[in-house]
Amino acid sequence: MSKLLLNLRMVLEDEVEDVRAMLGTHGIEFYETHPLRWGISYGGIWVTHDRDLARAKALMADYQVQRRERARAERATAVQEGSAETFASTLRREPARVVLTLLAILALLGLVALVPLLLMHH
Repeated sequence: MSKLLLNLRMVLEDEVEDVRAMLGTHGIEFYETHPLRWGISYGGIWVTHDRDLARAKALMADYQVQRRERARAERATAVQEGSAETFASTLRREPARVVLTLLAILALLGLVALVPLLLMHH
């Protein structure tokens, strides 16, 4: 019976390609399901045979450790070079978006603060 190895919700395409290649390289049979139109299912990568599941999970765990370390190294390099994304750089690049987001946050906080007061008066 097939088992889900990777839910594709919010997974980057390069990661999906890496997982496909990894499974193919190690001779693990798999198939993919695609996301449904209304977001009920996000799709996934499924290991076809139960006998391969433990090996696929071990490979996936190793891959995720390597990917995390690579991402951390890339971030550290970007910080050293001064090219890392910061609040200030986002504010300079997209001031309207940042201001509107901050206003939306303040509006929501105001609503959260007002709702108990409105409920107490009823």
